[in-house]
Amino acid sequence: MGHRGVGVRGTWGTADRGTRQRGSVTAEFALALPAVVLLLVFALALLSGGVTQARAADAARAGARAAAIGASPHEVRAVAEQLAGSGARVGVEMGEFVVVHVAVPLPLLGRWGAIEARGEATAVPEP
Repeated sequence: MGHRGVGVRGTWGTADRGTRQRGSVTAEFALALPAVVLLLVFALALLSGGVTQARAADAARAGARAAAIGASPHEVRAVAEQLAGSGARVGVEMGEFVVVHVAVPLPLLGRWGAIEARGEATAVPEP
């Protein structure tokens, strides 16, 4: 008679409480998941924008270097467009100094408006 409750003391209702806590964790996760995904997408868009900015600056520098060693404006534009990628706009100003402007639309951030990464480089043409 006295052995019936041995080892079971204090366990009444704990299984039910654990199930309810697991259910609330699932509900909290379901509410937080869209915010985490949105934050991740925004972070990836910013990273993509930074890479595109670096690509635009590199393309402008390469175009300015090509112009400095005597390339024609058409060749300078071709060099910059090749490095900047598709959809890039390249402008070349020849004079005492050569100025190369590159503008590349941002793939993810551009969906919220006309946002683009820009790069500009200046070089002195060799005689």
